[in-house]
Amino acid sequence: MNEASSSLSTGFHKESPMKILMLSPQPFFEPRGTPISVYQRLEALSALGHHIDLVTYHLGRDVKFPNVRIIRVRKVSMIQNVRIGPSRAKLFLDMLMFFKVFRMLMNTRYDVIHSHEEGAFFGLLLAKLFRTRHLYDMHSVLSKQLGNFEFGNHLLFVRIFEILEKIVLKSSNAVINIGADLDEYIKSVDPGIQRITIENVALQAYQTPVQPEAVAELAEKLKLHGRIPIVYTGTFERYQGLDMVLECAGRVVEQHPDVFFIFVGAKVFQAQEWSEKAAALGLAGHVLFLDVVSPEASMVYLAYASILISPRLNGTTTPLKIYSYLHAGKPIVATDINAHTQVLTPNTAVLVEPNAQAFADGILKVLADPQLGGWLGGNGHRLAQEKFNYQNYMMKVSKIYKTLERDVTLPLPPVTEQD
Repeated sequence: MNEASSSLSTGFHKESPMKILMLSPQPFFEPRGTPISVYQRLEALSALGHHIDLVTYHLGRDVKFPNVRIIRVRKVSMIQNVRIGPSRAKLFLDMLMFFKVFRMLMNTRYDVIHSHEEGAFFGLLLAKLFRTRHLYDMHSVLSKQLGNFEFGNHLLFVRIFEILEKIVLKSSNAVINIGADLDEYIKSVDPGIQRITIENVALQAYQTPVQPEAVAELAEKLKLHGRIPIVYTGTFERYQGLDMVLECAGRVVEQHPDVFFIFVGAKVFQAQEWSEKAAALGLAGHVLFLDVVSPEASMVYLAYASILISPRLNGTTTPLKIYSYLHAGKPIVATDINAHTQVLTPNTAVLVEPNAQAFADGILKVLADPQLGGWLGGNGHRLAQEKFNYQNYMMKVSKIYKTLERDVTLPLPPVTEQD
């Protein structure tokens, strides 16, 4: 991503600056879901004139914004990677974050503690202890997310998590959520919770469009002349449905031997593992698994694609990639699950049941009807420009922070600023 955003023109007046302590219990920056959302929150708050101290893990790449400091927990040499979802490594790093944040609050007064994901559990506690305001940035229902990972069988643990999450929602001064499903969940907990839905915004919404030269350079690099590229970008977690895509790929290739599937976002060991799976299915000449790339580079792959796919098997929170797919203006084939249908409709994507036969049929439908593909891509691009644009994003971030600005902060004794 760009190392600075000072050149962005927001169209908004600078606000009364707040001093914000933001908690991001993830590797930052890494080009995946929540860290990209955190990046965009920093970008917006910086452009609005606020001052932010971001506390995060020791892993990730530094980025630069005006009035933003990135403060990391001490390096843990045995932890070189943190996978998506709950894990023992995250639990240990979250404990380090708690003590780091506690020490910072002992020395510095903040107007708002802005907590992402599970950071809200200790963010709320510390906000109460130090008598400041708390904003919970909710990217998923954490208690439900446990079911997608190894903790799903521990029902008591999930129930405790659910109770704690509801306490956080009811006790926070304000809540940001990223989609209609989360908004409905928050309302079911307490309709009086002060909240706002801020959908993720694709980089294409405000950055320079991908140039044809970059697409031509990628085509030359991949040496896929005359092939039809079908592109997936994202993580390789089980729930993303990539096994299903491999199963359906053979059926697509039978009718269209010129089709080529490109999967972007694998870790190094995953790329090798999935390449071996594809070879065993006789698909070696029709698939390519690529490592994680920068968000800017992923935009070039989207521009290069003939069809974009999102085969996710379950979930309720809209994947960030969907907003980028829409801005790319290409036909989308996606599973007909709530995570997709909150944003996608039959006017903007081919929506199919989450099984290999249906997904193959969806791809073949677009391949057989280029006019349909162009219509879907055009509709999607217009939707993204009208609804999921940078101006709307900035307006919503500004709105929720203005409510906190009006809130009353309980008095704190004078403290010494942190070095």
